[in-house]
Amino acid sequence: MAGHVSEAVIRRLPGYYRHLRELEAAGVTQISSQELGERMHQTSSQIRQDINCFGGFGRQGYGYNVSELKEHIGEILGLRQKHSVIILGAGSIGTAVARYPTFSREGFETVAMFDIAPEKVGTELCGVPVLPMDALEDFLREHPVDIAVLALPARAAQETLNRLDLCGITAVWNFAPTDLTHPEHMIVVNVHLSDSLQILSYRMAHRGETEH
Repeated sequence: MAGHVSEAVIRRLPGYYRHLRELEAAGVTQISSQELGERMHQTSSQIRQDINCFGGFGRQGYGYNVSELKEHIGEILGLRQKHSVIILGAGSIGTAVARYPTFSREGFETVAMFDIAPEKVGTELCGVPVLPMDALEDFLREHPVDIAVLALPARAAQETLNRLDLCGITAVWNFAPTDLTHPEHMIVVNVHLSDSLQILSYRMAHRGETEH
């Protein structure tokens, strides 16, 4: 991989992977940077710059081999590795994450869920056992886990993240509606659903306005 890669490029990589996977499924074998740019609403030069951050995968006059580029980007994203996942919170968001089929296809395997509700503990969701939250530390001592998903109310999220840190979990996908304080060695990606809805609301309210 070539040097430092900007956060903006990293954020675009999943889009490349998704579009290339769709192209491959449609039987497309090669694509130019211009065609891929039109599909993704980006310029061809932006496509080339992003991909060249990780090496030269295209050929002049030929473009990119769709399957090869998809595999390369999947490798860059770490999708060749299997990742074990736990979900903290078996409510609507936690259940939606557990049920999302793409995760397992891309190597993210949910091995357990945790909740405090007595009616949920001891059941299974999508074949995944729901364990009591009090059993978190004991479970993590016996089962290596790569990623923890926080699908909890804001009031419980920080305390739970602190518990995860003490258990050695270093990667957290946070759906709690709050930004969490975490140590530098821990990677936390926040997903604020209301932010996206508010951006949509803004764009609806200002539809048709031109930028100056």
